[in-house]
Amino acid sequence: MLAQGDRVLVGVSGGADSLALLKLITGPLLFVPKPDFVLAVYVDLGFEGTNGQPARMMKDIFEKEGVQYRIEKSNIGLLSHSDYNRKASPCFLCSRLRRRKLFELAREHQCNKLALAHNKDDVIETLLLNVFFGREISTMIPCQSYFQGEFFLIRPFAYTEEYLLKRFAREAGLAVMDNPCPTANTTKRKYIKDLIKKLDQDHRGVKENIFKAMMHVKPDYLLTK
Repeated sequence: MLAQGDRVLVGVSGGADSLALLKLITGPLLFVPKPDFVLAVYVDLGFEGTNGQPARMMKDIFEKEGVQYRIEKSNIGLLSHSDYNRKASPCFLCSRLRRRKLFELAREHQCNKLALAHNKDDVIETLLLNVFFGREISTMIPCQSYFQGEFFLIRPFAYTEEYLLKRFAREAGLAVMDNPCPTANTTKRKYIKDLIKKLDQDHRGVKENIFKAMMHVKPDYLLTK
């Protein structure tokens, strides 16, 4: 996912996963070609009642880590939860607009890679989300080309379980920030996460089976239009 000469924009939300990604991609534990340039970006979603506190916390984190950074203010969170967004879920529109902003910043800073901290659990959850609510069989992939190869979106943690990243963040003393989204605990993704957890508790290995099923697709046994 990384090559000599890369210029990488790392999307940082303040959660354990993205802080772990930033720590690893800029630190001495990176055992692949080191990027020539790394820019950490936090998109402030502008939720009411936060009074800019998340952005100030991220500024402190970036400066403590000694990384180049950009903090971008927006109204994406408010827009996603407003009457403007009547057709899509808040998560869908929020994710789409944030990604657009990250691509704009990547182009501005001449970055060819956009690194996001989606993990193995996210990949599994996305598959079920798309099946249950999107009427399609698809998920996130580790490396994806955009705009005829202008950018590559990479997910270095696509094969890493979430609990390991949280453990790393805890042991590394990373200042993990609470999610400021007012609907974070009532989303479809949270519902799917809880469902998978319950299934895996009742039938050990279910989560891993779902993940491996994505590598054992039998097209001859799928319906076609």
